[in-house]
Amino acid sequence: MRVNRILLSSSLIVVALVIQVSVLARLHLPGAVPDLLLLTVLGLALVYGHVGGALIGFAAGLLADLAPPADHAAGRYALVLCVIGYLAGLVKPESGQVKSATGPMVVVVAAAVGSTLLYAGVGALVGDTAARHVGLGGLLFTAALYDLLLAPFVVPGVMALARRAENDPLAETNPAKSGDIASGWLSGGTGLRIGGQRGGLRVKAARARGARAGRIKGVKRL
Repeated sequence: MRVNRILLSSSLIVVALVIQVSVLARLHLPGAVPDLLLLTVLGLALVYGHVGGALIGFAAGLLADLAPPADHAAGRYALVLCVIGYLAGLVKPESGQVKSATGPMVVVVAAAVGSTLLYAGVGALVGDTAARHVGLGGLLFTAALYDLLLAPFVVPGVMALARRAENDPLAETNPAKSGDIASGWLSGGTGLRIGGQRGGLRVKAARARGARAGRIKGVKRL
């Protein structure tokens, strides 16, 4: 990953985690807690792709596992966000820009439900049955609802910052060079075509002169 990606991702993850732990977790909303960290990972994965999304998701989840007041095994949420970041990066737009809000909203709902199910599944493997006592159905509904309401204020801003960081002067040097190479290929191809046309014209002119000479010789023979 590039340095600008690492700096931006680290800053956004730390800010999102602090807000989630110090503000959102203290609202005591019914059901799940709005997952600002998940939305940040989704926004970055939609710009950086599946590899960057997986790495960012793992780092963000591991930081959340180690940050107080974490009450679960370390690495549990890191695995969840790593998988979610990878899958979200697979639906990255080719142009890097989202044309409509329908796609990101579907990704947010799927990520909220998928992360809750995966978190509960991993917890069941390690003996944590808290999701059963709280009610998995209520957790899925509230997680999807809270994240969907919070997503329009988080995901577009994170994606805009990520795209702006990708367009820095250092990152623009390579596209400029590739543009020069492309223009060189185009000019080279045009030169070859022009040369071929010139060569064809020369051959045609030589054949015409030869035909005229033959006709003149034939006339002299007569």
